[in-house]
Formats: sequence, structure tokens, C-alpha cells
Amino acid sequence: MSEAFLEIRNANVWRGETLALRQFSLQLNLGESVAILGPNGAGKSTLLKLLTGELRNEADPAASCRLFGENLWSLEELRHRIGVVMPEEVARFHPEEVAADVVLSSLRGAYGRTRDMRFSKAERAKAAEVIERMGVAELERRDFGTLSSGERRRFLIARALVHDPDVVVLDEPSTALDFAAATTLTGALRTLIADGHTLVLVTHHPGEIPPEMNRTILLKGGEVAADGQKRRVVSGDSLSKLFGVPLAVSWSHGWCSVRPG
Repeated sequence: MSEAFLEIRNANVWRGETLALRQFSLQLNLGESVAILGPNGAGKSTLLKLLTGELRNEADPAASCRLFGENLWSLEELRHRIGVVMPEEVARFHPEEVAADVVLSSLRGAYGRTRDMRFSKAERAKAAEVIERMGVAELERRDFGTLSSGERRRFLIARALVHDPDVVVLDEPSTALDFAAATTLTGALRTLIADGHTLVLVTHHPGEIPPEMNRTILLKGGEVAADGQKRRVVSGDSLSKLFGVPLAVSWSHGWCSVRPG
């Protein structure tokens, strides 16, 4: 049995005055890459913030939320164990920041200019390694703002990988990418899975879930609507209920295609 890195039981989680997750239970395991699918307002971002330690559940003896087996954790420790990639991170860097420094800055938990930071040879070598792995080594001396959206996204993934995290979480990774960039990015994610990384893909596009990601979790209204094998969970009936419109699903070589039903 794989070790659980996230165990949530009967948790209520509030975002302001809104109950974003209700009596929520879920377990995610190391070594298992998972897609979390749902419409806007389903609770995906709240679950993400639980996973990264930014939110905690409502105090209740019947509820629990454990990360890597711990009820209490430090954000500093989680930053090294969970790498997170979010589209809004792009805006946190100055356009003239050198692309390789975007990756290095993660080692200091920082965003923005790195010119006053000191990095060891080992740290620079690690950054170079993950940049190479993401296929953007030839761009590492370019200014971050001159890169395409897809290239910047791959540098952000390298930034998440530089700590050798146990888990990599990707929040809507193809947002604002054109078809070619999204295809290249998906290829990079498939390589990460093949290399043994545990990925959590948060999305509202079933078609971007790679074939290697078998377990799929559907969220709706702050609850788990379905959880299981992708071909069983991602069906025309389930997606129609999830998104509130008639949808039909077809499959080809492990890829899902969704069209109006």
C-alpha cells in the first residue's frame, strides 16, 4: 500500500463566509498521479490551499487533515516536499529577471530579483539539471518577460522541481497557452510521470489529462462527486452532471475527447 501524503476526513473548510468544502474526505498517495476535475466553484482551489498548508479545516474532533502523516506542519517544510505551479506565478517575476534566476529563487522561497542572493555551486547545478529536464536550457539566460507563455510555464515547473519535492501540484497548467504550447507542456508532464514523480493535476479540461494519469477525482459544490479509474469516472453522464450541460465522451489511446451531447 502506498504511503498517503494527504488524508482528509469529514473536513469543513471555509473561505470567508462560504463553506467551500463540506464534510470532505479524500486520500492521495505517493507514487500515484491524480487528476482533479471540476467546474469553477467546485472547491478545487480550496483543496489546493489545504494541500499546500495555506488553509486549515474547521476545528472538529470528528474531522482531520494530515499532510505526510502530520496534523501540524510548517510551511517551510511543505515548500520542500510539495512543489506548486500556478499560472498567476508568472506575474510575480519582473520581466527582466533572468529565466534561470526564476528557478534559483525558489531555493530561497523568494519571488522577484535575485541579484543580491548567493547560491552554491551545488544549487546552481541542481537548477541547471531541472532546466535541462524541462527542455529549456537554451533559454536560461533570456529575460523571463521575453519568453513565450509555454516557455515561462516550463521554467515555473523547473522552479517547483528544484527542491526534489515528493509531490508536484499543477493548477490549470495550460491556462492561456496556445495549442502548440499546451501540447509541449503536456509532453513534459508525461515525462515527469514516467520518471516517477507524483503529480496532482487540477483542471476543468478533461482533454488535458494525460493517459498515464489513471485516477480521476470529480469535485462539485465542495464535495467529491466521483473518484476512481479515469475511464469509469470520466463519462458523458458524469461530465454532463458535473458541468450542467449535455456532453458526450470518446476515447483514443488513453486521451479523452469531450463534445456537446
